[in-house]
Amino acid sequence: MKILEDIRVLDLSHVWFGPWCTMMLADMGAEVIRVEPPWGAIDRLGEGALFGGASYTFHHLNLNKKDLTLNLKDSRGLGIFKELVRRSDVVVQNFRPGTMERLGLGYDVLRELNPGIIYAALSGYGQDGPYSQRRAYAMNAEAMSGHTRLTGDRNDPEGPPLEIAQAYGDMGPGTMAAMAIIAALRYRDRTGVGQMIDVAQLDCMVAYNTAVTGYTLSGMTPVELRRRYPMSRGVGGLFRTKDGGWIRLSVYSPNVVDALFELLGVEEITREEAQEVIAGMTRDEAVDFFLGANLPVAPVYHMDEVVADPHLEARGMFVEVEHPLAGRVRVPNFPVRFSETPAEIRTAAPVLGQDSGEILMGVLGLSVEEDDGLVRAGVTSLA
Repeated sequence: MKILEDIRVLDLSHVWFGPWCTMMLADMGAEVIRVEPPWGAIDRLGEGALFGGASYTFHHLNLNKKDLTLNLKDSRGLGIFKELVRRSDVVVQNFRPGTMERLGLGYDVLRELNPGIIYAALSGYGQDGPYSQRRAYAMNAEAMSGHTRLTGDRNDPEGPPLEIAQAYGDMGPGTMAAMAIIAALRYRDRTGVGQMIDVAQLDCMVAYNTAVTGYTLSGMTPVELRRRYPMSRGVGGLFRTKDGGWIRLSVYSPNVVDALFELLGVEEITREEAQEVIAGMTRDEAVDFFLGANLPVAPVYHMDEVVADPHLEARGMFVEVEHPLAGRVRVPNFPVRFSETPAEIRTAAPVLGQDSGEILMGVLGLSVEEDDGLVRAGVTSLA
């Protein structure tokens, strides 16, 4: 049994924000139907390098999903989608605010079709407010929420801002969206009432920024706070080793600081002095040296080392799935363990239109002739 195995999700999202959200629901057992235009969504080709006709991020973010192609600008495609809404539990989209309304699929319409529907509208700045119509990506939300400046300040307070690697302005808010959808489903289970969920990347990234509260309490930025209230004994950060590698040492709490001083035979140490000690070791020697004293330390990995790490392997963090075009694909597993209802990576990311026939005929009861007619008319497509 899977936690969400009785839930059907219509996924109109694209790129990273929405697909990450819906993939988590799929991993926990929901039937997630990714709805793309017959010519394919932009994120299939979003990275340049293609593997089996799709970018590596598409493979990463669309596991366990089915794929249905529909031209929602065609009245027949729109009608099919509305029929699916009647038979579904959740609709997720990350278009710019107003797009669904222009398609004739605003929340008022969806609620009329299915009073229990959970409608999650994901966007950069929310469905209302002065910035609601601005285009946005993860990096914009990271910048306006202070994360980009904070990342730069950690490296050099006098230097430029630095962007976070990857797109945590997508993944963090996408996680929040998945949590909100599950909470709304819980409410619907008790009351029978669905609802609309407005998830803004900027709102979420502000909520994730603890420095906001530091500023409202003190009136000082994190740099100013560190200068005024320095951590006199802690030693932490990235340190380079003699073989060109790097380690991350995190010595902050009093008992850990004392253990470091005992290991090195000193009463105090500066970051520069710690770097001198570490510079005489290889990366792996440095890691073993500090682990020997039970200190929090980690090697800085490249991707080839991440996928080969024995601990991650023992934890089952990588699984293989078979993709119709790309072949065997090794992907990260769902990262949370449930004792009774484990999540599972069951299928690779779908090829375009992979499940169109199954959904149109199996869920909606269309005939083979009707399905073929929709394909010929360009309303849908088959893999």
